[in-house]
Amino acid sequence: MTLVTLNNKTEKTNLGLTPLFNEVFGEFINGGTTLTNFYNKQVPVNVIQNETGYYLEFAVPGFEKTDFTLNWENNVLTVAGTKTETLTEKNYTKREFSLPSFERTFVLPENINEDGISAEWKNGILYVTLPTYELVKTTVKTITVL
Repeated sequence: MTLVTLNNKTEKTNLGLTPLFNEVFGEFINGGTTLTNFYNKQVPVNVIQNETGYYLEFAVPGFEKTDFTLNWENNVLTVAGTKTETLTEKNYTKREFSLPSFERTFVLPENINEDGISAEWKNGILYVTLPTYELVKTTVKTITVL
């Protein structure tokens, strides 16, 4: 299984990963990003998948760990960041950047270990770990009618 297609509300973005990855997770990941800045840029995210789970890395310089909200409900992970700035503290002559709020949503498969989900913020990167477990395959049993 693999994780892929991140969708902006105005444009669909394919991460260029393997076709199987795209096929399996094209429906699972709905990366709607809402930013409140003028340019409507996405908060970049790296997605890593291996045999133990999924790992998301969000590039969020300028944020602190208290600025994030992560919610998990019905196999949907929502990661949001809000940075409140008081513009009255500084009298800018020119301002070319700000720290916008963002929200990203990821629909994930059923084999995520909910109790093992964790997040860590370090040096401007938010690391989210989503461990997986092996799904038990059911066997088909044929019953003979007597």
